[in-house]
Amino acid sequence: MKKFKIPHTFVIIFALIVISALVTFFVPGGEYVKKSVVENGTEIKTVEFKYVENQPQSWQILSAFYSGFTRQAGIIVFILVIGATFWVVNSCKAIDAGIFSFLRFTKKLENNRMLRRIGVNNIVIILIMTMFSLFGAIFGMSEETIAFTIILIPLAISMGYDSIVGISMVYVAAHVGFAGAILNPFTIGIAQSIAGLPLFSGIEYRFFCWLVLTTVTIIIVLIYANRVKKNPRKSSLFNEDSYWREKNSGRSEIIEYYTPKSSWISYYITLAALICFSIFYPHTTVKIGNSSADIPFLIPALTALFAIFGYLALKKSMHFYVLTLLFFTIIFLITGVMGYSWYISEISALFLALGILSGIAADYSSNEIVAKLTEGAKDILSAALVVGLAAGIVVILQEGKVIDTLLYKMSLAMNEAGKVSSLGLMYAIQTMINIVIPSASAKAAITMPIMAPFSDLIGVSRQATVLAFQFGDGFTNMITPTSGVLIAVLAIGRVPYGKWFKLILPFILFLTILGFLLLLPTIFMNLNGF
Repeated sequence: MKKFKIPHTFVIIFALIVISALVTFFVPGGEYVKKSVVENGTEIKTVEFKYVENQPQSWQILSAFYSGFTRQAGIIVFILVIGATFWVVNSCKAIDAGIFSFLRFTKKLENNRMLRRIGVNNIVIILIMTMFSLFGAIFGMSEETIAFTIILIPLAISMGYDSIVGISMVYVAAHVGFAGAILNPFTIGIAQSIAGLPLFSGIEYRFFCWLVLTTVTIIIVLIYANRVKKNPRKSSLFNEDSYWREKNSGRSEIIEYYTPKSSWISYYITLAALICFSIFYPHTTVKIGNSSADIPFLIPALTALFAIFGYLALKKSMHFYVLTLLFFTIIFLITGVMGYSWYISEISALFLALGILSGIAADYSSNEIVAKLTEGAKDILSAALVVGLAAGIVVILQEGKVIDTLLYKMSLAMNEAGKVSSLGLMYAIQTMINIVIPSASAKAAITMPIMAPFSDLIGVSRQATVLAFQFGDGFTNMITPTSGVLIAVLAIGRVPYGKWFKLILPFILFLTILGFLLLLPTIFMNLNGF
């Protein structure tokens, strides 16, 4: 007998598209219609479900790839830009220099008895995961994790771990933070607005939830990471990680450090651009949740720091200058997202600039820069194709008019339940819906007008309903094949979806149960804001 082999990610996703198409033949069509009702002079927005003719999908399973590709065009282009940029950065040995410098630094830290006892690598994992979890909890970091994945996986492999640890440090941490959000405008902000609650109210208990979820996640990742480090062959991704190990083994610690004249050209071009940016944007309004703070001269200050650190790096070598470019790219990414509402298009432009400036710094000709950008985009093309295909699942269900019907049928199940059961059912419904509608804002717009008034009838606070939405929206993002970000991260990491599913499923089930336990105090305890 042939040993069972997990199907290719493309095969799994296409099978799900076919299953979704079959569902459209048997589930009645339906849709929610938005209505506005005026009561006591106040306009109340509600939704009403009505049955419509369903649209069975047949040959559309073949056109779903095209439709999904157009829907996820932003993420797909972003992936190609990231792949192209880091191909250039890698080709000039800057990442090699950074990794070896980092490893030498951690070895020095191990001379400290206390740090050696705790484990320097453990401290690194804790700090990185905490940072990305905060990013997810405060401003809803999601798509941005794609760019960091390609940096942290090689680092994790160099530290003796596997690609799962690299993905966990950035993607898993950010999405656990996303689920236990404190000020996330894409989940709490929208859901509380629709539910008629003060924006970001109940922050005290939400912070407690974030702390619990993040702590538990870090502990689980540390246990897994140390098990892999003791015996790398225990990793289910040992064979797949040969790609990253070969890349790391190809890195020679003997790097010829030099600074060509073109590096100074790159430096002055970047500095001139930042000075212009500083003139046009002398003040930056940083938004965290519903709060904002005007920070004068933030961009000019960052420009001054780049001028200093860029100059010092160039005095050392081109490699450290490119790493400085990468570091300030990340700083400006965070500044742009929090201060100027940047999204994929602006972030893509930022990374493309990094790729071009790195190529100039490495003394590549214009043709060589284009060739390396093209090679990088080609190398990561399969990741972009997977994202387009996965989006086809949602396309089929939406075009078949069955998503709203499934939601309506599930909501009927809550009518006969008590407080605990009803809250649990709300949570379960939000969790299941997230598998087919991973967009937080879209799901909030569909479900909160139904759930919020219903919570009043059963005596459950609307804050608890928002928290159920928040948890239900977050955890399954890390497993659903309809999430373009997940599929992109796995494709970049060369991690088969089937293996990821098998590995992450127990963790998702554990988080789901933990989420329900964190919901219970909202019923039995007098919590501030709930």
